[in-house]
Amino acid sequence: MSRRTQTDTGQIEQVRRFNRTVTERVGVLHDHYLGGDRPVGEARLLWEIGERGQDVRRLRERLGLDSGYVSRLLRALAADGLVTVEPLPEDRRVRTVRLTGAGRAERALLDDRSDALAGSLLEPLNTAQRARLVAAMAEVDRLLTAATVTLDAVDPDQPDARYCLRSYVTELQESFDTGFDPALSLLPDAGGLRPPHGLFLVARAHGEPVGCAGLKLPPGAPAEIKRMWVAPAARGLGLGRRFLAELEERARRHGCAVLRLDTNKALAAAQGLYRSCGFAEVPAFNDEPYAHHWFEKRLGEDES
Repeated sequence: MSRRTQTDTGQIEQVRRFNRTVTERVGVLHDHYLGGDRPVGEARLLWEIGERGQDVRRLRERLGLDSGYVSRLLRALAADGLVTVEPLPEDRRVRTVRLTGAGRAERALLDDRSDALAGSLLEPLNTAQRARLVAAMAEVDRLLTAATVTLDAVDPDQPDARYCLRSYVTELQESFDTGFDPALSLLPDAGGLRPPHGLFLVARAHGEPVGCAGLKLPPGAPAEIKRMWVAPAARGLGLGRRFLAELEERARRHGCAVLRLDTNKALAAAQGLYRSCGFAEVPAFNDEPYAHHWFEKRLGEDES
């Protein structure tokens, strides 16, 4: 059983106090959210569906809800004539939910009432207090987003993995003064990151892919990090550092004593990250044509 320090106990209590204050102040405890005819779950679903409609699976992943609960919410909204749920003609296993005219009207009303609620939170405060509250909310939003990002080991051919790899290649092509052709690199096929010779991680925020990182595990040789990328919108969440920590732990569990990586001179921020995470620059250990800097880190048995 883990023991919480006094600091941890205080932090947990502060989080719980914050949650109680927010849920009370924004009205999520009421059956008629924002003075409407439905609870917060149905109201939030209307807002998330949006003008273009949504894939039901993506909607469920976005909100982190189980399929049974989402199905009940959608049935309630459909019974009130606010949404339609239909299978895609090309793949009837995929269902799409769209707002009806009545659904769009109710969503617009919810937007107006949400604006009014936000205004009521700010109105009693003076100018300096408003600025402090908005800045604090932005910081809380950023940190909560970071806390909800998941890392999953997937096959490099999985759709989210392919999306991340395409984005990785596109960014390097634009960043390197020589361009970037993955066919010329030492890992031309990301399939080399499949077990047992490696692994590939995908990061997701609200069900959407926002980063990736691979680990080569050659027998009898140091582990090597490859194809690490974080989406621009997800930068600043500490995801690069989290990738490094996770891959380091996986390499250690695999019995590796050394973890290596190489990088291009154009990626100055990445070099700073590696150094801050304990990687030291070393002489070239491969002939990667796009590398200008090589790093490695000695892995102890347990650095926790």
